[in-house]
Amino acid sequence: MSGAKAHYTEAEIEQIPTQELLLLYKSTGLEELKWPLVLRYTGLVKSIALQIRGVYSSFAQVDDIIQEGLLALVSALEKYDPEKETKFETYVSKRVRGSVIDLARRQDWVPRSVRRKAKEMDQASSELFNQLGRSPTDEEMARKMGISQEKYQEELSQTALCNVLSLDSLFEEWEQGPLGIPDADEGDRPEESLLRQELLEALTQGIQSLRENEQMVLSLYYEKNLNMKEIAQVMDVSKPRVSQIHTKAIQRLRDYMQRYMEGNH
Repeated sequence: MSGAKAHYTEAEIEQIPTQELLLLYKSTGLEELKWPLVLRYTGLVKSIALQIRGVYSSFAQVDDIIQEGLLALVSALEKYDPEKETKFETYVSKRVRGSVIDLARRQDWVPRSVRRKAKEMDQASSELFNQLGRSPTDEEMARKMGISQEKYQEELSQTALCNVLSLDSLFEEWEQGPLGIPDADEGDRPEESLLRQELLEALTQGIQSLRENEQMVLSLYYEKNLNMKEIAQVMDVSKPRVSQIHTKAIQRLRDYMQRYMEGNH
């Protein structure tokens, strides 16, 4: 980066816009730029930690997760390549979420009975989707599982935590797993860029196929970074109802994308 110096004072660093500071650090590797840069993204880490509080509330405090997120932030800062198209904020968000997923898995945060129930619901939803050619209704799901609609709604709420980060996990599986969908960091290869563009177009269509309230919950949660309580206030419904809508949206979207992937492999 032209104009880079061998040393910067605190006052000089404070005057540098964040994006310029990021590029300056990546081009010089100066340690004195690193921590002021990390501090500027602390707010982003806190926002993510608060948004997904429901995932770790049983085994960790918000401050502990923020510390975990800051470690992921520092690691992401070292690995980030500004030559790629991915925005640093997007890059960091994905890796902070990933660090919480890993932590939750290590803590075995979901009881086996709940995980088993969530798997049964996913399987029933997928089978009905294939039979009907559309997402099943709550009534059809309850009948398929041999339980009342009231019991189905109750179990849907119980398994909601299993789906909190499943959209991220789903993308991670497609990007890094046997299906071979490329990560954005590899978008400089034309054939991989095309594959990713097709996947994103299919995802957009899948989201558009959801009900209006399901689209709103996903938008508020993943794009606006609101937590379940905040979404409940925005939509004027109960927090359990938001969890149910979120879970249902993820199920429908997973079914849609799975059908898309099977038709293209």
